[in-house]
Amino acid sequence: MGVGRPRGFDLDEAVQQAMQVFWTQGYDNTSIADLTQAMGINAPSLYAAFGSKEGLFKAVLDRYSAKCLSHLDDALRAPTARETVKRLLAFASQLYVEDHEQRGCLLLQANLNCAQRSLADELMRRRGRFESVLRERFEKAVQAGDLPPSTDLCSLARYIVSVLTGMGVQAVAGASQADLEAIASVALMAFPEAPQGEKAEPALASSEHGS
Repeated sequence: MGVGRPRGFDLDEAVQQAMQVFWTQGYDNTSIADLTQAMGINAPSLYAAFGSKEGLFKAVLDRYSAKCLSHLDDALRAPTARETVKRLLAFASQLYVEDHEQRGCLLLQANLNCAQRSLADELMRRRGRFESVLRERFEKAVQAGDLPPSTDLCSLARYIVSVLTGMGVQAVAGASQADLEAIASVALMAFPEAPQGEKAEPALASSEHGS
């Protein structure tokens, strides 16, 4: 593709195709040839659009994160911290198993299959930002009287991230949506109760998610 000429391919579709390859094979095991074949373009076009294999992978991560962030925003608008977590766990229960080939969490899968330090650091930063968002939500919950003042906000945020990570591992190992919802329900039992002694939300039910 010459300099200044318009791209002869759909950028969004190309990124989507690349995501499927990275998710299935992992970053290190994916070659430029694998990507160009899946995306239906040649190597010069790939480099012109994304700069490098790493640049393309970051575009894939941005696309995946945008999908997750839309659900995160919805969860953060929930009236209580418990409901926020419940929505996140429900979304993960569905997302991690909705595609037979791409199971689990892309960020986790990428981290397990990436030896490149710069990308490993990028993945760590992205997970860290998610944990920080949860911690801030829990801090607001404490201020609103929705969580006990003694709540260890950092540990609670790490706990939820750990549960989500574990659910992703279980999904890759073959767990069903119902299996993941059961894990989510148990995790909610351990969530701190509000100072007023409110009861925990009902357990996640498969019927809520169309399964």
